[in-house]
Amino acid sequence: MPKFYVPPLAAAVLTIVLVAVLPAGRPVGDFAPAVPWNLQESLPTVRSGVRAVPTEVKAIYLTSWSAATPSRLAQAMTLISHTELNAVIIDIKDYSGKVVFETSSLVIAAVGSEERRLDLADVVRRLHEKNIYVIVRIAVFQDQHFVRVRPNLAVQDPAGRIWRDRKGLGWVDPAAEEVWRYIVEVAREAANAGVDELNFDYIRFPSDGNLSAIRYPVFDARTQIRREVLQQFFAYLTSELRDAGPVLSADLFGLATVREDDLGIGQVIEDALLYFDVVAPMVYPSHYARGFLGYKNPAAHPYEVVIYSLREAALRRQRLAKTLAGLLEENDVHAGAYAIGQLRPWLQGFNLGAPYPPRAIRSQIQAVSDAGLSAGWLLWSPANRYHSARFESE
Repeated sequence: MPKFYVPPLAAAVLTIVLVAVLPAGRPVGDFAPAVPWNLQESLPTVRSGVRAVPTEVKAIYLTSWSAATPSRLAQAMTLISHTELNAVIIDIKDYSGKVVFETSSLVIAAVGSEERRLDLADVVRRLHEKNIYVIVRIAVFQDQHFVRVRPNLAVQDPAGRIWRDRKGLGWVDPAAEEVWRYIVEVAREAANAGVDELNFDYIRFPSDGNLSAIRYPVFDARTQIRREVLQQFFAYLTSELRDAGPVLSADLFGLATVREDDLGIGQVIEDALLYFDVVAPMVYPSHYARGFLGYKNPAAHPYEVVIYSLREAALRRQRLAKTLAGLLEENDVHAGAYAIGQLRPWLQGFNLGAPYPPRAIRSQIQAVSDAGLSAGWLLWSPANRYHSARFESE
């Protein structure tokens, strides 16, 4: 079912365009506002029957290796039970492309990506017994296994070889619908294991490396726009998974909160807010360029960077909600049946650009609250080291 999106704000005017009526390959600015006759069928609906989400999700990130190691998982569960934390987010498909739990999917079997590293259903059961909310993370278009077994769908260099980014990692073509179907299969298998939320990361085009050398086997820059490709992917993903049960969330670059273009990677925050239940901008201060807000080193100013970014995101969400309400009213559609996503940011829990002791973590958490956001936060530490001093005690 097609969903509609709202392009970036410009000169205080919102141009309403619907994916269902948008010809492929034309810039958004080329179109006048359009509203289809079947507007009511084109909007994302509020779902019922899903497991209750904590009022404020406070989660720590665990790799699949940590979740599969009994002592590391027990340590995380103990930390959660004695602090304000109430959730975990666990990799089930990271940049490697390995699906780390047993599935019954013939599609996944054909790709050969399954690696039985953990019993996902058992992990979920144990976490639920402690009343811990379970989010699983799925890396989408950055996938080292898929590019090896389906090189015809990999982002390529001019010689037809797999193109690599600055870290030496390969990407699949974001326009490849075979990849879309595969991601849905992985997500459905996780849903069958009882997880509470499906979180999608790397939902974008490549952002670094020799971008001028990229050749896409499916995406055609002459007739397509990156943003439109992601909108179509969002529409497909959410329509296929809307009734699967788990909450649907999406990770975006932190700069998507303050930039109104697509960053050259297809990401626009309004688009994600209209398709996902939760949008998680990665507002890591270390990832903002020198000079942001006038700071020589933004990483040394975690509170200021995070609150500015989130206030901008909240304002854009508020404007989007107002526009949506007006559009519904004009077309005599009951607004109570529809919703846009909540904002729940990723915060920096690692040393980069500056030391990040507990006080730096607390300042970011305070910034989330001071920005008026109430859906919670996710804390990223790639080493999965979390000191209790970072969190309030229960």
